[in-house]
Amino acid sequence: MTGPGPGLGQRAVLSRPLSVPLVAGVVGLLPLAVAAQPGEGVRDTAFWLQLVVAGYAGVRLCTMVLSGRRRLVQGAFWLFCYLAMGIAPLAQSVLGRDPTPVLGPRSDTLLATALVLAGMVAFDVGALLARHRPSVRSRRAPAATVHRRRLFVLIAVAYVASGLLIVRLGGPAVFFTSRQEVGAALTEATTSDGEAGNALLRGFGTVPALLALLLLTRWLVTSRRARRRPSLLLCWAGLAGINVIVNNPISNPRYWFLTVLFALLFTLFPRSSVMYRAALALGLVVALLIFPFTDRFRYDEEGRRPVETGSLMEPLVIKDYDQVGMFANTVTYAGDGNGHTFGRQVVGAALFFVPRSVWESKPEDTGFLVGGWMGTSSANLSSPLWAELWLDFGPLGMVAGFVGVGYLAARTDRRYVERTLDDPSPGNVLAVVAPVLAGYSFILLRGSLLQASGRIGIAVLCLLLVTSFRGDPRTQLR
Repeated sequence: MTGPGPGLGQRAVLSRPLSVPLVAGVVGLLPLAVAAQPGEGVRDTAFWLQLVVAGYAGVRLCTMVLSGRRRLVQGAFWLFCYLAMGIAPLAQSVLGRDPTPVLGPRSDTLLATALVLAGMVAFDVGALLARHRPSVRSRRAPAATVHRRRLFVLIAVAYVASGLLIVRLGGPAVFFTSRQEVGAALTEATTSDGEAGNALLRGFGTVPALLALLLLTRWLVTSRRARRRPSLLLCWAGLAGINVIVNNPISNPRYWFLTVLFALLFTLFPRSSVMYRAALALGLVVALLIFPFTDRFRYDEEGRRPVETGSLMEPLVIKDYDQVGMFANTVTYAGDGNGHTFGRQVVGAALFFVPRSVWESKPEDTGFLVGGWMGTSSANLSSPLWAELWLDFGPLGMVAGFVGVGYLAARTDRRYVERTLDDPSPGNVLAVVAPVLAGYSFILLRGSLLQASGRIGIAVLCLLLVTSFRGDPRTQLR
């Protein structure tokens, strides 16, 4: 007799007792509790549409949590949408306060909110289209595996690159001070190299160390033979120590640490439906209750601002949940005579590695571009994917872009489940790539694309280094 498929037994145990309170809390209780709070905001059309956005994203997030299949990338998308595009702007609308000044009329905020909802629906359409594609199992495609010798090359690169970053910044101690101190040390270390040198030094100092740790973790988790080799255990311990230094939550942006956390959890527990659900629930709790207090690590003692929490909604207003507001500013920016850029911003992000000395007219970061028009010099302005696609391609192009994003997310999740269950081998590359992509999607969705592109490019180089499609048993991990 054939038993239930992977994860179905756990689903039967978990979903029944948790589904009702989960759906009631996420879809009904939290949005309505926020909407019912007293505040100076106006209950206009934009407010009610924002409530719809929060409810829609909440329904889809609950669907991901209660699903019988692990949908890492889609789950991360809906977690971001619920928090950053749903609950946080709803709280800001209720209180009548925005983390970043919104310069345009209320009608621009209404349009931005409607476009956010349109992007979410388009994402779902793309995910539905992916269901009609043939199963990965029905096609004979060469599986990507980790080449054993190349993995050790990547590990060596990680040690050297992270060591160089630590030395250039003055030692490990600076990584446990504040992000402001680390940023100042980076600027001083790369004065002659400019912004590109700054990004490359930090990117190569953090990304190879994370990927090497994840790939080695995958090897140790799935291979008893590997766990009996002291050299591998010692190598893993060294990489873990390096990541504690260069990828800790004190000296790194919160969304990057969330990437590290998600990727590590899903790599350590690749087949656990319980861990998948717990990670989404934990991400919700961390973003609402813990993230506001980690803002104290951004500044040194003189610039550090105390966190005052008079209510649950305060952290959603004073911290950097400015995505819908910045989208509204982008709409106003385009309507102020600047128009759409017809792919220029996306091309600039794709060619992030080209220095401005070679490409003098290279597009600016979209957040900086709109921020400069706003008259602010802040470097921490977001440019969500909705704004990036809308500014480049208009409303129809944005909707088409999210259809594509939804399709790719669903296909990646489907491949991850089928390839991970069918191929539990230590060298399964997708078993590491999908968790990293799920975690990094928070950064891609928040934007800007130009800021997010550097680490993506370095990650692609690292994966190309270690990946093999030949299937030679002599080069595979075992």
